[in-house]
Amino acid sequence: MARPTARVLALLELLQSGGVRTVAELADRLGVDERTVRRYVDHLLDLDVPVESVRGRYGGYRLGAGYRLPPLMLSDDEALAVLLGLVAGRHTGLTAAADAAGETAAAKIRRVLPERLRHRLDAVLDALTLTAAPGSRATAVPDSQVLLTVADAVRGHRPLAVRYTAADGRRSERTLYPYGLVAHEGRWYLTGADPAVGEDRTLRLDRIVGVRTLPGAFEPPAAVDPAERLLRGLATAPYRYRVVLRVRSTAERIHLRLPASVAVVQEMPAAEPGAARWSRVELRVDRLDWLPAVLASLDAPFAVEEPAELRTLVASFAERLAESAARVPD
Repeated sequence: MARPTARVLALLELLQSGGVRTVAELADRLGVDERTVRRYVDHLLDLDVPVESVRGRYGGYRLGAGYRLPPLMLSDDEALAVLLGLVAGRHTGLTAAADAAGETAAAKIRRVLPERLRHRLDAVLDALTLTAAPGSRATAVPDSQVLLTVADAVRGHRPLAVRYTAADGRRSERTLYPYGLVAHEGRWYLTGADPAVGEDRTLRLDRIVGVRTLPGAFEPPAAVDPAERLLRGLATAPYRYRVVLRVRSTAERIHLRLPASVAVVQEMPAAEPGAARWSRVELRVDRLDWLPAVLASLDAPFAVEEPAELRTLVASFAERLAESAARVPD
């Protein structure tokens, strides 16, 4: 597309965002002088696009009310945001429309996108697993080009060369065989195998400062579940305390208070048919002081295997509760 034509379309996109845009603002955004902006407006008027001129101190140009653009003009970032919003809305149940409405809306967007962008966005959706609860808010947004490149590699089972900055600031370069993308509690993660150490790795996508696809392909493990690998990795991270519990409850009920990203829960066989089922719970934490209240909220019998400090904290918490229950207000 010739540059003047591209700028005319860019002007139309700016006007489409709403409001009155001054000539100086439009000239700055388009990288041209004000005279050229007026010429671009004349081009739009020749195409029957109702651009209105607003006079006065805060005057400029705006798009006429009720005008509907036949093409859908979205940048890579905008298209990615729209499609991910539809997917996340269906996943969390936050959309008021029926599932069919979300599916048809996504199909319409894909249909009018350029083929190059459509394939790249489909790769993101194919590679993505969502674990975030409703109401989760993004706290670390990855670079869109990193996300698109990684998603292409996940779908095509191609290795990646990754430049990564760890939490402590250390930088490294590594080769990764990517398994999948996971969005969890406002952050994006990439799971995959690191052939240099022969182990699986989980990388924060917002900490990837550079990525490129390498030649060749690999065969991922059978029935690999990127979300399960991520949650288990978070739950077993090497924090200060290793906590092991026995709880007379099911894994489903325990995870209501101790999510899978915090605790690994394994249901144990019942001692005899019809007997209450116990579960083994393991988690790693930096502090123990918050656990007694959470264990009390399980509303189920439990036993602390380790550490002994937690037993002391539970007993102290129980004493405080008993004192509060016996206290009569003045």
